[in-house]
Amino acid sequence: MIRSSIAAALLLSLEGAKALTLPDNVGRLPALGWNSWNAFGCDVSETKLMTAANEIVSTGLKDLGYEYVNIDDCWSVKGGRDNVTDRIIPDSEKFPSGINGTAQKIHNLGLKIGIYSSAGTETCAGYPASIGHESLDAQTFADWGIDYLKYDNCYVPSNWTDEYTACTADSDFPGVNPNGTCPGLQNPAPAGYDWSKSNTAKRYNIMRDALAAVEDQQVILFSMCEWGQADVVSWGNGTGNSWRMSGDINATWPRITAIANLNAHELSSVDFWGHNDPDMLEVGNGNLTIEENRAHFALWAIMKSPLIIGTALDSLPETHLEILKNADLVAFNQDPVHGKPAYPYKAGYSNGTWDPVHPPEYWSGSTSYGWNLVLLFNSEDVNATRTASWSEVPQLKQQQRHAHKTQRGYQVEDIWTGKDLGCVKDQYSVDLQPHDVAVLKIKGKC
Repeated sequence: MIRSSIAAALLLSLEGAKALTLPDNVGRLPALGWNSWNAFGCDVSETKLMTAANEIVSTGLKDLGYEYVNIDDCWSVKGGRDNVTDRIIPDSEKFPSGINGTAQKIHNLGLKIGIYSSAGTETCAGYPASIGHESLDAQTFADWGIDYLKYDNCYVPSNWTDEYTACTADSDFPGVNPNGTCPGLQNPAPAGYDWSKSNTAKRYNIMRDALAAVEDQQVILFSMCEWGQADVVSWGNGTGNSWRMSGDINATWPRITAIANLNAHELSSVDFWGHNDPDMLEVGNGNLTIEENRAHFALWAIMKSPLIIGTALDSLPETHLEILKNADLVAFNQDPVHGKPAYPYKAGYSNGTWDPVHPPEYWSGSTSYGWNLVLLFNSEDVNATRTASWSEVPQLKQQQRHAHKTQRGYQVEDIWTGKDLGCVKDQYSVDLQPHDVAVLKIKGKC
């Protein structure tokens, strides 16, 4: 028993090197849950939150691990803080039970609750935020029973702005070159600049420390919504459990592919205790095709991103719900042994160039479940064939090198349908509709 405890402590220390580790394994794996913003914006309320929570339970999403029910912006009184306590005041019309009352109702369902603030003077919608009040707000959130904090980046006061400007290869930044560089960047950081010393990092570290101070009372996952600025992928792992690596998502295909392309190039920091956040899921929103919904979810899942649903669950079609409930993709995302994401092993249509419209199309990843994952993506606007050659898949290369010529096949299963595709020799080809993905479970040799 003692040896097991020592081994567990050693494993934790190795996994959490330079990472923000929390008790009870909070933040070790990507967060799964729901957020109010993409569906409702400022029209948030306890009623909508409880509807989502009950749907998470009744649809079986909870059984798959979806657990966070998160309040986004606009939950408080806009005029300011309490004159006596200086605490943020919840909007009693939207939350008649108070945030603590709503939290109790969420907890009674066996779920967790999240809340929203910003590392500035106001939230993005103009409500009271937390800069200068970090310790008080962390204590308030703990007193209310909050389990998750989404911490945005709006209304940063001038004395907290950064000395230098970082290049963020995101479509929110005009003038980004096809290779992802930023020509004509004003006041760029000198070569080798340590962005962990920046004012942005300091602002987020203050809230990290405030949350740590209430950890004995309430463990709160720290989701940094920093928009990918200040090179957050280089220091975010020591500050938060996840960090936004882009500007906001929306329910349009070009925006989804732009973020996917950006994230595909920034996966080196993703592992246990720290995850790139390409923003919340748009499955069920806008005019995305079923194929686009499927590809969006699959890419987010295999990149080990937080999977935070952003649609009205009580009106979500069964076709879309089944995407969110794909047990194999959720299992890959939540693998307890393999913390690393899937990686592109071949670019495909873009031929390796920086292409926000055509992210990498060939991906593979390992699991602890006795199978490897291969994803094939058609980023084109027309039907196209994609082929996975076993000799190109990194996880299979070593096995193929030593295999007899008559033993170069694998048992393959279609992750979407669960269909057993049998023993597939050498390669697998599939015809895909525009913007669709095939996801394969590659099992034993045959």
